[in-house]
Formats: sequence, C-alpha cells, structure tokens
Amino acid sequence: MHQDDTDAARLDAIRRYVTPGRRYLKLGGSLFGMGERERARFARQLGEAAGEIGDQELDLLFDGGWRERKTAAWLVAVAGRTEFRERLGALLLASEGPHAGQAYCVALAAFGTPADADLLVAYLDRYLRRPDLHYDQTAALGALMLLDAGLGADRAAPFLAPGGLWHRWLAGPPGKDPGTPDDFRDFIGRLRAFAAESAAHRGR
Repeated sequence: MHQDDTDAARLDAIRRYVTPGRRYLKLGGSLFGMGERERARFARQLGEAAGEIGDQELDLLFDGGWRERKTAAWLVAVAGRTEFRERLGALLLASEGPHAGQAYCVALAAFGTPADADLLVAYLDRYLRRPDLHYDQTAALGALMLLDAGLGADRAAPFLAPGGLWHRWLAGPPGKDPGTPDDFRDFIGRLRAFAAESAAHRGR
C-alpha cells in the first residue's frame, strides 16, 4: 500500500474505532466510574466494533500511537484474536510508550493460555529488575496471577517470594502503586470480565 493510502486508511480506522465517544480514554479504570446504563451501552459498542474490525485495520492501529495501540489491544481482547498474541507480547516487552501496557496485559489475560503467561513472565523478568522504572509491572503481575488461577499454575510465585524481584522492585524509588498483588489480580480480572461482557455483542 502506498504511504498516502496507508495514512488515509489509518486515519479512517482511528475515526471508526478509536475516537468515537473518546473510547480510548474510557478503556481501563474509567469503566468502573460509569453508570450501569452507560457501561452496558459502551460494552455493546465495543463488542460491535471488535466484530467489525479487520486484521489490516488492527495492524494499522498497532503501528500508531498509544491511543491506537490501546484501543487495538482491547478490540483484540474482546474478539479473542489470538493471532495478535506475539505482537502484543513484543509491544509490552518493548514498552516504547505510556498508557497502552495495561491493555496488552488485559488481552493476554483474556486469551488465557500458557503462551500468554510466557509473555507476562518475560516482561516481569525484565522490568522488575528495574526498580527505577514504574511501567506496567502491576498490571503484568495481576494478569499473570489471574492466568495462574485459571491454569492451575504458580508462575508468579518466584517473583513474589521473600527477597524476590517484586519486593526488590517495590523497594526502589517511591511513587509506586501501594496496592497488593491480590488487588492487581482482581483489577485485571474486572477488566477481563468487561472484555468478556463486550464479546457477547460481537456480530449482532
């Protein structure tokens, strides 16, 4: 595709999937500040969008900025598009920009397989060694704990062991989220549940 055509296609995908109702801002903790009716409407619209978007449009969004990548990750999570697993893992591990990492973690938690746990483990093994960086360590840990519960695994345990990487990361510079690992697991679980709720509206 010619560059001008690519740019036009990306702008069209942004107009259709990212900016309606400032969707990109609402995907995350803001969901839980909505009233019941607004939340149900948002879930329906998100599910319909996830059912409509094609692979090429998703590729264009993943090549964009944080708004596009965040929205694309949620649409992939809702649609169960596991063919984007490796791309999500690569984007999470690269951590090239803010605001989208939590969405990658939600998508991997939604896919729910050992392969998704592998990607979360790789991220935590890299970034818990950097107590100076406060990226998406809490979301990744919460997602991994959620997968452990579903898979009957215990891959988060080495990170959480006394003296392990999690505690060393927390002991670094201040300003980190004061919540507990269980809090992070429950939060990602609520986001994953919203993705599942939205998925019920695909193809309607």
